[in-house]
Formats: sequence, C-alpha cells, structure tokens
Amino acid sequence: MPDNVDASEQMVDNWTKQIQETAARYQAMAARMQGQTVTERSKDNTIEVTIDSKGLLTNLVISEAASGKRMAEVSSQVMRLVQLAQSKIPELLQQAMAETVGTGDETASRVIAEAQSTFPEAPPEEDIAPPEPERHHRFGPEEEEPPPPASATPPQPKPIPRRRRTQDDDEDDFGGSILS
Repeated sequence: MPDNVDASEQMVDNWTKQIQETAARYQAMAARMQGQTVTERSKDNTIEVTIDSKGLLTNLVISEAASGKRMAEVSSQVMRLVQLAQSKIPELLQQAMAETVGTGDETASRVIAEAQSTFPEAPPEEDIAPPEPERHHRFGPEEEEPPPPASATPPQPKPIPRRRRTQDDDEDDFGGSILS
C-alpha cells in the first residue's frame, strides 16, 4: 500500500509542477503581449494610428497636410487604419505564443481563434468608401425660420379683478388703536 501512496504523491507533484510551468509560460506570453503596439500610416503619410495589444487606440496623428481633405475622407482613413492595425494582433499573439507557450495545445488554439474573431482581417481598401458629401448646401436668409404671422390686433392684457374693501381692511393686527 505505501507504494501506491508514494506513486500518487509523485503523480500529484508532477501535475503541480507542470501546471506551474505552464502558468509561468502563459504569464511570460502575457507580459510580452502587454508591451506590443502596432502602428499604421496612410499612403500619403497624413494620418498615423497606434493601437495596443488589446486593440485600443493609443495614438492618433493627423498632419496639417490633411486639412485640405474632406472630414469624411479623414475619418474613413482613420477607421481603416485602426482596423488594419487591429487585424495584425492575432499574428503578434501567435508569434508570442510560439516563442513562449507553444501553439500545439488546445488552449493556445482557442486563444488564437478568439483573437482572430475579435480582430478579423481588414477589408480591402476599395471596400471602404467615404460617405458622399452633402450636395444641398444652403446659405443665407432662406435658412432662417420665418417669423410667426402677426395677428391683426395685439393681444390685450387681462384685466386685474378688483377686491372690494371690507371693514376689516381698516384694522391692523397690533391689537388696538394707536391713539389710546
């Protein structure tokens, strides 16, 4: 019987050691991913975005040269660049996993699949068209609200009803005559 107990203890010790080693590798992978960023620039270098490993925008630079563009075009480019940068996160994660944890186990495959579903490939550039500009611009007096039509006679104030004087109006609340 003591052999079975010793073997069981050895098996539990091995499992514990494997779990601790795996946890340490995953922590190393998480620490490595923590500092990762992805930066993308527009073709004309007027817009630059940087995202962190969680896909959050950490920096946005729009150069003065972009001031001549329509705002719809600039915002469309910003969103496209963010999507493009985010689509690179699964690749960074896979690389970090390969170097720390390995990509052969089921957990690694699930983590990579989740990253790919969260950050899919960016759509091709021609699929994202900026919204059409408004073609109906009106300036001048016609934009103002017309004044309400004037009535023929101005409204008359309501008469204030008069109160009748009573005997009590001559008495005060001091409890007696002032002359006494």
